[in-house]
Amino acid sequence: MVRIKPASLNLKGFFFLWLSVVAFLTPKMLLAQQSAPSLPLLFDSRERLAKPDLSALVRLRFLTSVDFPPFNFMDQNGKLSGFNVDLAREICAELEIADKCQIQALPFADLKDALAASQGDAVIAGVAVSEQLRSQFAFSRPYLMLPARFARNLKAPLQGESAAALADRPVGVVKATVHEAMLAAYFPKVKAVAFDSKEALLTALKDGKVEAAFADSLQLSFWVASQASGNCCALFDGPYTSERFLGEGMTIMLRQKDDVLRAAFDHALAALSRSGRLQEIYLRYFPYGLY
Repeated sequence: MVRIKPASLNLKGFFFLWLSVVAFLTPKMLLAQQSAPSLPLLFDSRERLAKPDLSALVRLRFLTSVDFPPFNFMDQNGKLSGFNVDLAREICAELEIADKCQIQALPFADLKDALAASQGDAVIAGVAVSEQLRSQFAFSRPYLMLPARFARNLKAPLQGESAAALADRPVGVVKATVHEAMLAAYFPKVKAVAFDSKEALLTALKDGKVEAAFADSLQLSFWVASQASGNCCALFDGPYTSERFLGEGMTIMLRQKDDVLRAAFDHALAALSRSGRLQEIYLRYFPYGLY
């Protein structure tokens, strides 16, 4: 089982980067961020998904992990937190079963077997959907995509505001990652420069050794806003999504037989998307946006 994890991302390092940015956001800054919609709707606003009857449900046990910040982690008070944790609670509230919901953290490697053994009812931990897993489990519809983005050095003499301005320009990427493959496939005219690590890539971008970098928007959006970047850079063009390179997005994994529960999750996710509550959770953890 594989987690949705950008190959160029060091999660431990990102967690401290994320904390360093969100810890200093004031209510006024958060309000400014929320004034601009930044989460693409993955559900048609005209679509109405039926709400299944869950009155016979005894309990709903969500399984997650604690090593995938900011999606699921233990906060400084030892409390299970994160985007996925808050979303699970909102799903339960939307389905009017909050008193029946439980959220339990396990090691990521144990989640699949725990679900198969009915030790939980759903996994919300960034599991990457694959054909092999689809033969064993069911999945909700996606609720969040993790796109790729460019970040540019502001001193680079680019002509234009689109990726076309990067033709024949040096663009850094971490080698042997999905982003390297995606850059080659989508932007063959750039002069790709491969780096061994994301740290080396970002250092080169900050120092102007490359004029832009191509990586996951999760990291880049926080890095350009952090002190680590020294205000050198900004996100540029995009976002870019690709099921081929980046997968289907964030979903909830269930046992195949749980058709009613899967339909309930899809109903709840669509309702949260329409009401704006999904957007509120998104901005809570990604105040600078991924898109």
